[in-house]
Formats: sequence, C-alpha cells, structure tokens
Amino acid sequence: MRIAIRHTSRYEYEQPVPYALQRLRLRPQSGPGQNVLDWRVTVDGVEPNVSWTDGFGNRADLVRHEKNKREIVIVAAGTVETVDMAGVYGFTNDLTPPWIYERETLLTQPGERVLALAESVRAGSGQLDSLHRLMNEVHSLIAYKPGSTGVGTDAETALRDGSGVCQDHTHAFIAAARRLGVPARYISGYLLMDDVEQQGASHAWAEAHVDGLGWVGFDAANDNCPDDRYVRTAMGLDYRDAMPISGVRTGQGAETLTVEISVSQVQGQSQSQSQN
Repeated sequence: MRIAIRHTSRYEYEQPVPYALQRLRLRPQSGPGQNVLDWRVTVDGVEPNVSWTDGFGNRADLVRHEKNKREIVIVAAGTVETVDMAGVYGFTNDLTPPWIYERETLLTQPGERVLALAESVRAGSGQLDSLHRLMNEVHSLIAYKPGSTGVGTDAETALRDGSGVCQDHTHAFIAAARRLGVPARYISGYLLMDDVEQQGASHAWAEAHVDGLGWVGFDAANDNCPDDRYVRTAMGLDYRDAMPISGVRTGQGAETLTVEISVSQVQGQSQSQSQN
C-alpha cells in the first residue's frame, strides 16, 4: 500500500534563543518492505544542507540556528510504498554487525524484573517461539498509558510500574531479548491506524536477529509483528539512537514542543485499530 506521512514539530520559546543545534533523524529509507517514493525535510521552510549516514545506517541532518529564534518549525513529509513481509526484515548489509545490538544501555539495563521476564520465556520450542512469547508477556505486563513515563524511563522502571507507551514496551522487549543472547534493536517510525489519521507521536517497535531469518520485527505495544502499516525511519541500541529530533540550545526561558503527525493511506483500505 501507499502511505502518506506528514510530521510537524513546532518549538516555541519564551525568550529568543540566540543559538540552537539540532540533529534530525526523519528520513525513512528504501529497503525490505518499503520503498520511499518521495520525501522532504524542511526547517522553517528551508531544506537542511548538512546530511550524513550515522553509524547505525540512519540518514541524519544537522541544523544550526543563530538568529534569536522564538519559533522553529520542522516538517518531514512524503509517501512510502509498503509490502507486508510478515515482520521479517531479513538479512541486510547493515553498517553494524548484529552482535553490536547485544550491548546493554542505560535504558535497557537488566534489573530483577527484566531478568525474571527473560527467564519466563527462555524455555520454548525455539528462538522464534521464545521471542513471540516475550512480545506477548511485555504486552501484558506494561499497560498502554500515555503520559505515565518519559523519554528517560528505562525498561526496569516501566516493568515495575506496569504502564508506559510504545517506547517502554520496546525497551523492555530489547532488554529481555539481549539477556536471552539475541541481538535486538530499537526501531522508530510510523504506524497507519484505523480512523486515527492525526497522531501526537511517532511509533516504536523492536527487531531481533533470529537464526535463519535475520531481523524480525516485534511490536509489543500492539502485540503483533509489523506488516504493511509500518514505516521504518531510524534504528539504534535504544530510543536515544533513533529519536526523531535531538539537540542543544542557549538562552533563558521555557521551551514548548508541539508535535502533529498525519498518517494516511493514499488508496484507502480498512485497517485494524492499533495503539501508538
């Protein structure tokens, strides 16, 4: 199917900002299951002029602001054609080998609950079966509750509190998968949802490297493997490597961020309802 996406991030500042530097990871790339037909990123109506491929293979842009900004508007928009791969991304010529994704991070460090979760699914009919059961368990242990966690919430905390958003489901899955000896990585992107075109955030899910299959996607927030409703944008060890926008600024005063995301099917078909 063809999916049209428009992602607008609006930063408003209480006081003029004399200097700001932002890194953008807002460019999906063509690959297994998706073909980018058109895509454009603009910052205050102008395309970034510094772009590169980072160590995880993400296309990134660097933007510098030096004119006492009170508002910065970043828009990423385009059309992506997708195919249902039953969650199997497969073997690819990535810049990083799979074993890199066995490394723990601050957001995926295993504590008592992560270790118990991994042990609860270890015994199974095979690696793929254990990962599917892990996805089911994470979905049942962390209730979807927007606003209950923040970008710095780690997997252990989300499991302890029993609530979170897609970022937390993904970190919990990744942390437990790595304890099982399975390379797992964080994926950020977009999800086409039934009757929910306007969304307040992008989506996240995990990919695990399965023997004989390569990379396989697991969306623990929705308890299913990604299909043709999903568009991959960036990947990394955790959220910090794949976050859409990061940066620093100077100056005083509060910052307000408003995110508006539109995800729609170009040629309509009914899709099942999912959580973001």
